[in-house]
Amino acid sequence: MEKQPAIELRNITKTFGARVVANKNVCLTAYRGEILSILGENGSGKTTLMNMISGIYYPDEGQIFIGGEEVTIASPTDAFDYRIGMIHQHFKLVDVFTATENIVLGLEEKPYDLKKFAQKIQAISNQYGFDIDPNKKIYDMSVSEKQTVEIIKVLYRGADILILDEPTAVLTPQETQKLFAVLRRMREDGKCIIIITHKLHEVLSLSDRVSVLRKGEYIGTVNTSETNESELTEMMVGKKVSLNIDRSEPQNPADRLEVRNICCVNRQGAMVLDDVSFTVRSGEILGIAGIAGSGQRELLESIAGLQKLTRGDILYHNPK
Repeated sequence: MEKQPAIELRNITKTFGARVVANKNVCLTAYRGEILSILGENGSGKTTLMNMISGIYYPDEGQIFIGGEEVTIASPTDAFDYRIGMIHQHFKLVDVFTATENIVLGLEEKPYDLKKFAQKIQAISNQYGFDIDPNKKIYDMSVSEKQTVEIIKVLYRGADILILDEPTAVLTPQETQKLFAVLRRMREDGKCIIIITHKLHEVLSLSDRVSVLRKGEYIGTVNTSETNESELTEMMVGKKVSLNIDRSEPQNPADRLEVRNICCVNRQGAMVLDDVSFTVRSGEILGIAGIAGSGQRELLESIAGLQKLTRGDILYHNPK
């Protein structure tokens, strides 16, 4: 059975001022019952394009079709009327409210019965495999739980077209796999899922098709099963790129920086670094891994002398 187009973009153009062309004559189609990845380098126009679908920006030129009919989307309210919901990279939640209160915030549902709302939210969670407590406060939630609230918020409003902007940027690998399982269930339910990303391995493991943008222009769409990382990389940057990096062994490495058992707290008094220790050596590249909010910024600010430590030492070894 041939899939039905959920949304179609024709010659969409968006400029900011006279010199910045964010999108130029972009044409693409997303179908019901599929996961479409929008792939491109940073600054390629992915988020700007999706912001036009979700009503945050209005295109300078071009047409948008929903279910085969041309529509005008001039605001997020218009987008919701066409059953479009976007989950942004930075969450828009009220910390002192519960999940239920955030999800129904702004809706004119009468009577205002939080217990009834929570039951509907739980039904949505059970349908797609979400793990969420409708009565839990946002400030008590993990990043993954907050993202779940944002997704359920658009589902509660009846969204059939879901747009997710870099949804895995703040998730652990385990949380990413749980999210992917939920998205696959949505696809099976006939939802149209559009994911903005630049992570090739996630594109290949999750999506059905991939649309590539480069410098604001539409390059093409390929079936995920018929492509690979090298081909997608070439489409993204416009030339062949070697994905294998030859790393030479460091010559006579010496300790340059020692971090010993450092601790620090943020302005709210919460511990952000707890007994952190490591050594940086010359001729090496040290990676600091962790999801957003794990203390990376505070760690680097501590090394730069911008963050006050409550305990520990940082030793700098000058080269001879």
